[in-house]
Amino acid sequence: MAERTRGGSGTLGTHVGAVRERPVRQRSTTPGKIVVLLGPPGAGKGTQAAKLASALGIPKVATGDVLRAAVQQGTALGTEAKRFMDRGDLVPDDVILGIMKDALSQPDAARGAILDGVVRTVPQAEGLQKALGELGRDVSAVLVFDVPEEELIRRISGRVVCEKCQTPHKGLEPGDICPKDCGRLVRRADDEPEAVRRRLAVYKAQTAPVIDWYRTHGVRVVPIDAVGTPDEVRDRVLGALER
Repeated sequence: MAERTRGGSGTLGTHVGAVRERPVRQRSTTPGKIVVLLGPPGAGKGTQAAKLASALGIPKVATGDVLRAAVQQGTALGTEAKRFMDRGDLVPDDVILGIMKDALSQPDAARGAILDGVVRTVPQAEGLQKALGELGRDVSAVLVFDVPEEELIRRISGRVVCEKCQTPHKGLEPGDICPKDCGRLVRRADDEPEAVRRRLAVYKAQTAPVIDWYRTHGVRVVPIDAVGTPDEVRDRVLGALER
């Protein structure tokens, strides 16, 4: 959850508000339902968070966006976070959790929220539980997105960006020409296959204890097959939440 912000879109993103999707029958959701999404890089958590938020009529809340919003709005916690960011330091978990608590206390989150990228370690899970407890709420379900490692490597290493305009592309190769401004396409260093394997190893080491923590604390943990089209995966998630 402690995060170093980067220019452009961050690794994590929060959108508290409506997301346009093709029409989906609105599913009922228990008032106050808080759903935590877990999954490795490339599993599609951000895409699914937006789809679930739209289908359930509750906001998607993710660390990067609420942090940036708090800084832009000049809240007390946002100002504190900015001091760390201006020094190039990580924003501590307690500051992030305070900002997250503020976001979850807003009226649009009264019926629940989809938490994307909020929990990565056991201390963060503990901190979130404490923050939610102070709001009289708790985590209703943890969805764990499961994708085979080789598929994740294929997805992530298949991403290239234009070295001039930074537009991302899929289905093109490093060295190809950007169709937008004729710049050369490159693959970011952390998207190289070996770098992706290292990122996945870090994820496994951090997240396995988080899953165990939630299970031992009586929270429903639901594995989700995240291979398929975005709509197929969304429908699996919605079906799992209704069971």
